[in-house]
Amino acid sequence: MPSRRHLANAVRALSMDAVQQAKSGHPGAPMGMADIAQVLWCDYLNHNPQNPQWSNRDRFVLSNGHGSMLLYSLLHLTGYELPIEELKNFRQLHSKTPGHPEYGYAPGVETTTGPLGQGITNAVGMALGEKILAAQFNQGSFDIVNHYTYAFLGDGCLMEGISHEACSLAGTLGLGKLVAFWDDNGISIDGEVEAWFSDDTPARFEAYGWEVIADVNGHDPSEVSAAIAKAHEDSSRPTLICCKTTIGFGSPNKQGTEGCHGAPLGEDEIALTREALGWNHGPFEVPQDVYKGWNALQKGQAAEDAWNDKFAAYEKEYPKLAEEFKRRKANELPENWAQTCTQYINELQSNPAAVATRKASQNTLNAYAPALPELLGGSADLAGSNLTIHETSKGITAEDASGNYIYYGVREFGMSAMMNGLALYGGFTPYGATFLMFMEYARNAVRMASLMRLPAIFVYTHDSIGLGEDGPTHQPVEQLVALRATPNLDNWRPCDQVESAIAWKAAIERKDGPTTLIFTRQGLPQQARDEQQLKDAERGGYILVDCSGEPDLILIATGSEVHLATEAASILTDKGNAVRVVSMPSTDVFDRQSSEYKVSVLPTSVSKRVAVEALAKDTWYKYVGLNGAVVGMDSFGESAPAGELFKHFGITVDAIVETASMLS
Repeated sequence: MPSRRHLANAVRALSMDAVQQAKSGHPGAPMGMADIAQVLWCDYLNHNPQNPQWSNRDRFVLSNGHGSMLLYSLLHLTGYELPIEELKNFRQLHSKTPGHPEYGYAPGVETTTGPLGQGITNAVGMALGEKILAAQFNQGSFDIVNHYTYAFLGDGCLMEGISHEACSLAGTLGLGKLVAFWDDNGISIDGEVEAWFSDDTPARFEAYGWEVIADVNGHDPSEVSAAIAKAHEDSSRPTLICCKTTIGFGSPNKQGTEGCHGAPLGEDEIALTREALGWNHGPFEVPQDVYKGWNALQKGQAAEDAWNDKFAAYEKEYPKLAEEFKRRKANELPENWAQTCTQYINELQSNPAAVATRKASQNTLNAYAPALPELLGGSADLAGSNLTIHETSKGITAEDASGNYIYYGVREFGMSAMMNGLALYGGFTPYGATFLMFMEYARNAVRMASLMRLPAIFVYTHDSIGLGEDGPTHQPVEQLVALRATPNLDNWRPCDQVESAIAWKAAIERKDGPTTLIFTRQGLPQQARDEQQLKDAERGGYILVDCSGEPDLILIATGSEVHLATEAASILTDKGNAVRVVSMPSTDVFDRQSSEYKVSVLPTSVSKRVAVEALAKDTWYKYVGLNGAVVGMDSFGESAPAGELFKHFGITVDAIVETASMLS
């Protein structure tokens, strides 16, 4: 059997070879963390390369995602379907080995990492998922949910503010099966970090309530192994293992410097490194005894087989729980889901009420949540304003994780990236809320959810200048333009309680990407609809009010401006215009409809169009065209009651009528 160092050197060699062949990449972190990875992956990590989706596997997250060749080397060596050809194709178009780990490309990659700090936050979400699912399903000796979440992170992750948000909450929630390894190499892109990162990191994590194992030699396997064993002994606290390492370990001239952080070592330096490491093999050559030392196929399959036997016994003892567990892990909706939604939406339409859509959202949660035990909510310290707590909500604590609601505190970014971790973990439909304005804090996590096509639901209330007296710091204007421009993201801004229920239904049913639900603070009147309109509302845009024959004017609106459009349409109709009102709660969903349907709603022959939304105008020009107009915002808001603001900024019935009348 090769020595531990020789096994670790395989990772170093593959990493420097792949980066060199790609002529770009980051060899320093993989070479520095190879010894830690060898101990973890060979001795502790519970996984099955033959089934990367085994539900009780340990999760491994490379938060410092620029060191992606570390992960690709580990997956290749341990037996995942990632052949050496893919390592040779590192960073090339259509390879399974992109520059940063991308979820869905290579088997065994648990999450997309690269934006520093989000990987460790995803890991916090995964560890929380394990704790919640265990509390909900484990019975007696049947610990069918029982595994660890491991994360590698570097100085950059710890400097990012999101790591403070997530790691603080991880300590509060007692995530004892989360183990993080800090690659304490003292180097970042700009050089030695002591000039800009002098934090007492161990003290910081101790203050969070973590177990901290400090001053571990990251190149001494016995010290690393002892630290992991100690971490496993403490089930009440997450653990930070502080590993002193040398970036680019083995490179005679570049190790310990920023020179090996984000650039190939160069052919001459690679030759010297091979000599220094005693790695007498050519590029991408791994001897069979090294492959055998890493291979986890048999061990992994045995671990899953043992779990399968345990689950079979669990299924006999607790058949209903087992059935529910399988349903949730398969991401399938309950059998009665469609009936629950249809009945509720029809009841709402039959019983009109003028309520704020944030309240309509809460009412919808009250109706839907009992049918969806996987629904896992939360808010960034705004539950009383976002109205995210429903009648069956139960808060999750360190002592009791069996609930379905997370108090995230003022941590918008951390909340959103933790939701991504929960969605990746599986068995949950996570939703989390804040004001639409404070989506700005969390924008990159929303982008990552969209990039990974995760079924996370981001709830944003107080959606426009209708917020009122809190003023422009809290009044969103440009945010929805950015959200609508984000690929794979569905955005819904409903106009009343019925569209709010439809939006929630769409968000919960969507499995191929995230959704934002954008709600008002102020009350809105309910619109009249027939059965066909209720169906068409699910298509993102539909005819709400129509005229006889083809219209000569179309008004398009969303959210709180729909009722202004319908009132304006009535006045314009009385003046002899043939007017159609289109409610478009989701431009994203509408844009995916067939050309025939879109033209039936917005006929190409009708060029007189006015869009109305109390937000930035940019989205709407693709719908109104060069001959149309937009009634919306061109500036930031002001502090005043909502009614006064709508008048001040010209978002009124009279303004719509005047704008429409001026169109040629």
